[in-house]
Amino acid sequence: MKLKTVTTLAVLGLAAAFASAQQQQQGVSKDEIRIGTIQDLSGPLAGFGKQARNGMQLRVDELNEQGNIHGRKLKLFVEDSGYDPKKAVLAAQKLVNQEKIFIMAGHIGTAQNMAAMPVQFEKNIVNFMPITAAREMYEPLHRLKYSFAATYYDQIRLALPKMIKEKGAKKVCTIYQDDEFGLEVQRGAEAGLKTAGLELAEKTSFKRGATDFSSQVARMKAANCDLVVLGTIIRETIGTVGEARKTGFNPTFLGSSAAYTDLIHKLGGKAMDGIYATMTVQNPYTDEQSQPLRFWANKYKTKFNEDPTVFSVYGYVIIDSFIKAAQKAGPNLSTDSFIKAMDSMTFEPDMFGSAKSTYTATKRLGNDQSRLSQIKDGKWVVVSDYVTP
Repeated sequence: MKLKTVTTLAVLGLAAAFASAQQQQQGVSKDEIRIGTIQDLSGPLAGFGKQARNGMQLRVDELNEQGNIHGRKLKLFVEDSGYDPKKAVLAAQKLVNQEKIFIMAGHIGTAQNMAAMPVQFEKNIVNFMPITAAREMYEPLHRLKYSFAATYYDQIRLALPKMIKEKGAKKVCTIYQDDEFGLEVQRGAEAGLKTAGLELAEKTSFKRGATDFSSQVARMKAANCDLVVLGTIIRETIGTVGEARKTGFNPTFLGSSAAYTDLIHKLGGKAMDGIYATMTVQNPYTDEQSQPLRFWANKYKTKFNEDPTVFSVYGYVIIDSFIKAAQKAGPNLSTDSFIKAMDSMTFEPDMFGSAKSTYTATKRLGNDQSRLSQIKDGKWVVVSDYVTP
């Protein structure tokens, strides 16, 4: 009787251990790995969200057509948040609990990620390379967080002193969106100015969704600013620069990667020529001089019937990085084996001009470098190397 009880307990113990292992490997079967992503497909950043999704899908399809990861194909599950944190939570719950994803990759938006991460972390699901340059994507240190985007704070902090020196700027101003994004740019500007031994001559803000920037531009013009740091995204960048040009106020304009999009010159026209923005990967124009990048851009255009953008590149690179780490993790893919692989990964510079990035158990931002691009004749042109801290 005693022996039977011991045997039963042993069997139950093995079953529990097996169940625990199975649970840990949610989203991984013998022939499939399930990847989830949450994009804005219907809200204010829907253009970006669709492009990121397309870039991800292109890399998934390439892998599935040309090979596998230790016998497994990839399956991408996409949910729409409409750029609303509440919807992001519902989307995360669906992906985690119904679709049983292995990993969340390239989720767009700071507030949306912050809202969804607890849902994922409860189920031991990695938040992999979200599309946002907020520090919270890797701070505080968490075993399930990996980030790839140099922060807005670091982008401006590092680029500004160099630009002040280059342009001989004496008076620096900032206009920024009155939220966490804009404040990160503004803090980066203050930190960069401190390095250069200067202070802001004028700082002015606007509410999200604002369309009139005349009073802010007038204040900066009155302060004789010769360099303006833009804590702006698309419409606000175009509005601020357009208003300045109209009033004959022509300082050097420096934006963050949030303003590095082809929509600036497509929607803003000739007035946008001359502005600078920090960036981490190149906008892939279909007539790009680099042959591999031109080939990739045309392949994308053929598949989706539209030109790729920098967000298409983000999506593509995120899945490509996942593939490399999952290959390295070996045939027994689990959250633990993936983390172990990621914590020793180095990603070399690629055709899109990304900087080299490395990860360890205590370093969860791949790199903090960005470089400068400028709009010349209606097109972003890379004008600097990566700025090293």
